Amino acid sequence: MLNHWLATAADRQRMDFIKRFDPRFWTVDFPRPMLASVTTTGARSLQVDCAFLKANDLAGLIWESADRHDHPLLGYDTNRDYRGCTLRFRWQDDGGTVGLDAVNGPVLTIEGRDAGGTPRAWYVRMWNYAVGTPGDCLITLDFDVLDGGFLLPSEAQRVWAGDIDRMFVSLVPRGFTGADVPLAAGAGARVTLSEIACDGPASTLPIGDAFVPPHGLRIANGYDDCYNLTPARLMRNFVQLGYGDVIDHYVGMSHVPALAWDGTGYRASGGLSGPAAAWHADFLARARASGFEIILSLSFELFDALCPLAWKQRDADGGAAATGYAPPSTLLSPCSATAMAWLRDMALAFVALGVAAGQRVRVQIGEPWWWVGADQKLCAYDAATVAAYLAATGLVAPPIRDVRAATTAGQRAWLDWLGGGLAAATLALRDAVRGAAGGAETLLLVYAPQVLRLDAPELHRANLPTGWASPAFDVLQLEDYEWVTGGDFAGQARTGGIADTLGYPVARQHYLSGFATTPADWPRIVDAARAAQARGVAETFVWAWPQVARDGFTAFEIEGDATMPAFHDVRFPLDLGYGATGGPQFSTQVVTTGSGYEQRNSSWSDARLHYDAGVGVRSEADLSTLIAFFRARRGQAHGFRFVDPLDHDAANELLGTGDGVGTRFDLVKTYGSGDDAQIRRITRPVAGSVTIRVGGAVATGWTLGALGRIDFAAAPPAGSAVSASFAFDVPVRFAEDRIDVGLASWRAGDLPSVPLVEVREA
Repeated sequence: MLNHWLATAADRQRMDFIKRFDPRFWTVDFPRPMLASVTTTGARSLQVDCAFLKANDLAGLIWESADRHDHPLLGYDTNRDYRGCTLRFRWQDDGGTVGLDAVNGPVLTIEGRDAGGTPRAWYVRMWNYAVGTPGDCLITLDFDVLDGGFLLPSEAQRVWAGDIDRMFVSLVPRGFTGADVPLAAGAGARVTLSEIACDGPASTLPIGDAFVPPHGLRIANGYDDCYNLTPARLMRNFVQLGYGDVIDHYVGMSHVPALAWDGTGYRASGGLSGPAAAWHADFLARARASGFEIILSLSFELFDALCPLAWKQRDADGGAAATGYAPPSTLLSPCSATAMAWLRDMALAFVALGVAAGQRVRVQIGEPWWWVGADQKLCAYDAATVAAYLAATGLVAPPIRDVRAATTAGQRAWLDWLGGGLAAATLALRDAVRGAAGGAETLLLVYAPQVLRLDAPELHRANLPTGWASPAFDVLQLEDYEWVTGGDFAGQARTGGIADTLGYPVARQHYLSGFATTPADWPRIVDAARAAQARGVAETFVWAWPQVARDGFTAFEIEGDATMPAFHDVRFPLDLGYGATGGPQFSTQVVTTGSGYEQRNSSWSDARLHYDAGVGVRSEADLSTLIAFFRARRGQAHGFRFVDPLDHDAANELLGTGDGVGTRFDLVKTYGSGDDAQIRRITRPVAGSVTIRVGGAVATGWTLGALGRIDFAAAPPAGSAVSASFAFDVPVRFAEDRIDVGLASWRAGDLPSVPLVEVREA
């Protein structure tokens, strides 16, 4: 069974060592709208690809003393002391950056503290330590005698290497002036560092080297979240954390497009950028070498600032679709021929990269929809869409300024037409992929909360078109993370219904479980993934890698005999049970000090019940019944229900308060009141005995689930009290694997001892 824990760096047990400045662990960063990427080209080499756009663009090739990007079990140890280290490497550039010998040439900026602990930075002109030409030279940096300053020795400032946070090499374009204006022509550039070596007594770093056994979960990732990392670094994490076979990789919306100046801003044009192409070529090749197939996910979503104005979906008042991100992204109009042509060209560029890397071509069309924002306005009124509807029907598109109130026949017809347009756009993209690569697999990702809204029941007409019905795509992928982390279990149940509506069998379904906004979200995410696996979907993914690394999420499997259930849902024979003795037990450690005072520690937050059922045996028939029941449970192997004669019902117990989102409430019984109250989970209610009230009124539209969970079809209103009345049993097991009793001794008054102990289920 799938399980998890949240690891920290303190949990590292298996360690290895790396050399400082290992190429895999460098990163890049840069200001928008320029782009850059870093890849490893060998065990001791890396390359940086840049796409410069403005005269003040600057990319940084970065080494950090603290590992902020790897999973805690796999990160390298923090060491800010570089004394005793010498870094050597060969520098080569293609002429796209300002040369090492020039005024604005590459500088190694070192950020840290001086010997007195005062924060400061040093600027090391690397040309001062180079041998060779500005475009091809060997650079040696001895941190014990390293000086900042442009001219040496006249401007020398000795670097204190004992307390460094990070260092980065600055790269600027030919034509750099520092002015915030476009370059005369966008410029690509490539810089290579090879023969990288770090020597000296402090030249190695301990690094986590855990290997997690395969656990059945797949990993989902996005380029926008890892554009600054090397593919080699990512692949090391994925392999060693037990994620196997398939990676769902979202190619991103803000770091992949080639950009051009349109007079007012830099907009997407011309397909894939050079840095993104170099990164993905390396990523795809490394994935194949590691045994991974890559699902390349393209989306109708694009970073708003990069989107040509005519491509955007718009509401009836002209407002552009804007997501809740900061800064926002927008949605491409499925009816914009130029937007769809651009998206097709992007898909074909990625298909070509996959083929070149020897990958099986698998392309996901990600979350295509007509956007509805927090203002409830339908964004389907861009010029291209309105014109297409008029040409097709002769009608003016009816305005929908609140999708919750879309009820007229004309509005429904408009939504149906929009669904047809969405289907046509996605199917055209599917056909382009299939035409470019024979045998390509196409996948469709549907985000359920944007499609199946209870408060907007007609929205599915636009965002879940019949044109998507099987076999339109090879695989249907489902995602509902907002419902998962919000506790909307009714919504999760509706998610599975999408596959039924579209006719995709479970063997052609994938499920993406996530997205963890806080570490507290992981139990629900794992539960949802476990439920998907139980349904039998072909692949279950955890979304997404940055949150996995941030929280130390570590998945693992617990092996068990699935053919032997641990609980038999039967009652202990009532006649015997009513004669039993027993009650609650706590676990408290009491230490008495020399002065007679006590220190007490309570180990359990809830009592555990114990009983002895032997005293209920009053006849030979009872004895036979007991032995038969004991054998059927195989001693301690299987739990069962037991009626506590003194505590087996509850009336008007408060289960919680509605928040308008959560649909699941656990049955509980409260003992005491106020701060001293003790809340007990009830996992074995008696079927047919449960009555639920919401806001004091008897409620309908709920079901009783496993382990005493109440699932509502619609979330109770915010602020409403949810209460329940019910009868319940106690889950117990036999406390021993044997019963010692003889007929003669029983007739002589020697009652058998049959201890029972409560089984904790939640």
